[in-house]
Amino acid sequence: MTALTLSTAAASGLRADAIVVGVAKGAKGPVVAPGAEAVDKAYDGKLASVLETLGASGAEGEVTKLPAPSGFKAPVVVAVGLGTVPEKDETYGTDALRRAAGTAARALSGSKKAAFALPAEDAEDTGAIAEGALLGAYSFDAYKENGSAKGKDAKGPLAEIALLGGKPRDKAYKAAVERATAVSEELNRARDLINTPPNDLNPEAFAAVASAAAKEHGIKVQVLDEKALGKGGFGGILGVGIGSDAPPRLVKLSYTSSKAKKHLAFVGKGITYDSGGISLKPAGHNETMKCDMAGAAAVFAAVVSAARLGLEVNVTGWLALAENMPSGSATRPGDVLRMYSGKTVEVLNTDAEGRLVLADAIAKASEDKPDAIVDVATLTGAMMMALGNRTFGIMANDDAFRAAIHDVSLEAGEDSWPMPLPEHLLKGMDSPTADIANMGERMGGGLVAGLFLKEFVGEGITWAHLDIAGPAFNEGGPFGYTPKGGTGTAVRTLVRLAERTAAGDLG
Repeated sequence: MTALTLSTAAASGLRADAIVVGVAKGAKGPVVAPGAEAVDKAYDGKLASVLETLGASGAEGEVTKLPAPSGFKAPVVVAVGLGTVPEKDETYGTDALRRAAGTAARALSGSKKAAFALPAEDAEDTGAIAEGALLGAYSFDAYKENGSAKGKDAKGPLAEIALLGGKPRDKAYKAAVERATAVSEELNRARDLINTPPNDLNPEAFAAVASAAAKEHGIKVQVLDEKALGKGGFGGILGVGIGSDAPPRLVKLSYTSSKAKKHLAFVGKGITYDSGGISLKPAGHNETMKCDMAGAAAVFAAVVSAARLGLEVNVTGWLALAENMPSGSATRPGDVLRMYSGKTVEVLNTDAEGRLVLADAIAKASEDKPDAIVDVATLTGAMMMALGNRTFGIMANDDAFRAAIHDVSLEAGEDSWPMPLPEHLLKGMDSPTADIANMGERMGGGLVAGLFLKEFVGEGITWAHLDIAGPAFNEGGPFGYTPKGGTGTAVRTLVRLAERTAAGDLG
């Protein structure tokens, strides 16, 4: 786990493997960003010229390493691109700082310590740099040789980060760093869960991890096993998990604050492996399906973050956990399931299983009468087709709430886009046998899934659905603070939503 501290030390006197500075893209070449004045002075004010000679432009994501100037205890200076120089009276913005810090942290993997001298005008900027650095330093090494990054050519994450220019005794700066540390650690734990192979993370194992964390942080936990699910009438969760030797679980995590005036319920899809069931996925589409529990991982991380931050809002997390496998006992296309809500669902495609486990969990969460329910799921390939691999879709039964979550996600640094729920698409889910089918029209499939879920929301309850199928698992190369593999998408949005709700900014 990467350590992070605020430091008042001078850049020249700090013992570290590298000093990180920012460089921006100016009209006539690279421009050294604020925070690097001492470093630039040691180059006789010619750091920008040296960087330009080395081919640096200041473009976002660019990394240039050069020997540190004489008199510095750190041997290397790492210049990281911040993008275009801001307009007059504007700042670089927290997103740019977060991404630059993450890029630098990734570039320094294997190093023991690095000092970050990026432009931070206030505590919010410092928090963004801390968050980006901690997320960028992430590494999943549990299955490498000797259980760590000690295999051939492997590098562990940057071990220690010192943020220069911070104010260790200032309450706002301390709070910003503590928040960044708590959220980043829980987000990275969510990444670990997403990256864990399904032979080691089945529903029971996931429930055990959540239970242990809940007890550590004073969160009340309840786990319903297959017997309790059967007795309770959770036909959706059981219908999905019945084909696997690893039975399903429904986990309830309850964080409460004595000062809370609002209650949020987060519901996460937790398919620990999705083969498609009898409607089997073809080769090329099932190799990364360990990530189909990313929604539950995000909900888990958000609830624990809320507890660690002591937010004055009640937050309940529901993890709907199952493994979707084909077998003689598996649900068949054409089967009808009686859901927890009492509705019946004709299963036309067993690979549309996420909405079945979510429907049961949403109906159960509705019984607590929360002020709002937000579900998170890697739900549809259709949403990936619509929004790509870096943006998640937001649907809701309340336009104002949908807009609020969109604003919150952007504030948190996560790309999202509001999506509609056209009522005419409901007809495509008409069933001659049951109350509703789990499939509808192919076109607009992500919206159809949202409409299906809406049917199970309790009357009068504000609800939103986040389809994170695109950004939840990065199959390409790493960028910014985003690693290859599990990303932890939606954790920061949920945490920021809880913070805004606690502050009375929503509802």
